[in-house]
Amino acid sequence: MLKHIASLTVLLVAAAFPANAQDAAQIEQVKAGQACQGCNLFQADLSYKDLPKLDVANARLRQANLSLSTLNEASFRKANLSIANLFGARFTSADFSEADLSRAVLVGAYFGGANFSGANLAGANLSGADLKTARGLTQSQLAQACGDAATRLPTGLSVQRCR
Repeated sequence: MLKHIASLTVLLVAAAFPANAQDAAQIEQVKAGQACQGCNLFQADLSYKDLPKLDVANARLRQANLSLSTLNEASFRKANLSIANLFGARFTSADFSEADLSRAVLVGAYFGGANFSGANLAGANLSGADLKTARGLTQSQLAQACGDAATRLPTGLSVQRCR
């Protein structure tokens, strides 16, 4: 009897909380270059895509793969990009204001003119990233991230070396 009560409890708890799985239709919408504000793009594979001016503000891109993509002038404002892979991607003039990039991999990515005002970079790897002309970056943001000798930052800012 106790076993049945425990099973029923698990089912009731699962039903009470909506699943946070990705939405395949929304992912296809984004792959087609259409805006998808607030969408659930959890673990989406957007690698090798050319998606200029894409608007995914407030979207959930946690653990998404954006590696080697070109997302110039895209809006990631207030998006969750935690643990996302942005390796080698190009984000010229993209908006990352108030985005969560915690533990994200930004290795070798280009962020010319990108806006990082209020972005969370805790645990982010910036090794080899070009942020030289990025806007809105602060030393307190960078103090929570790491990089290497090839990381390019705005004048006067620095980042600790990744271990």
